[in-house]
Amino acid sequence: MIDRIGHGYDLHRLGPGRKMILAGIEIPFPEGLVGHSDADVVFHAVIDAMLGAAGLGDIGEQFPDNDPAFKDIDSSLLLERALKKVADQGYAPVNVDLTLIAERPKLSPYKSAMRANLAKRVGLAVDAVSVKAKTNEGLGETGRGEAIICHAIVGLAKRNNK
Repeated sequence: MIDRIGHGYDLHRLGPGRKMILAGIEIPFPEGLVGHSDADVVFHAVIDAMLGAAGLGDIGEQFPDNDPAFKDIDSSLLLERALKKVADQGYAPVNVDLTLIAERPKLSPYKSAMRANLAKRVGLAVDAVSVKAKTNEGLGETGRGEAIICHAIVGLAKRNNK
């Protein structure tokens, strides 16, 4: 049973000299996502969705981008910390549904690896996680290949021990 639902959104621009990390998976591409951390838009959107569902604000409040402790941090560590904060409120993820929007690189070959890694990281069965990839049909910054966007929805259930 789902007790709460949260929506998360993140966007990072593409730039040289960075690795492309999505859902903790390194995607071979000549550019990466630019940000204070490793700029993993998938983990960031999922974190925002979980925090929002648990009433804990957003990723910027919990892990501010002006804090040197988070400079170039692996976003899987932020995800672990967010999961702990959610658990401390008495909740656990039930499912994750996300949509990546990118003109480039083509993400279809990596969706199953992203799905499996995300499921493992949040402690869910693979069939409780959905990863979809879309383009923006050449429109806007994403359509021009300047950025990648991720929307995530997370369902939380009250844990029995809280």
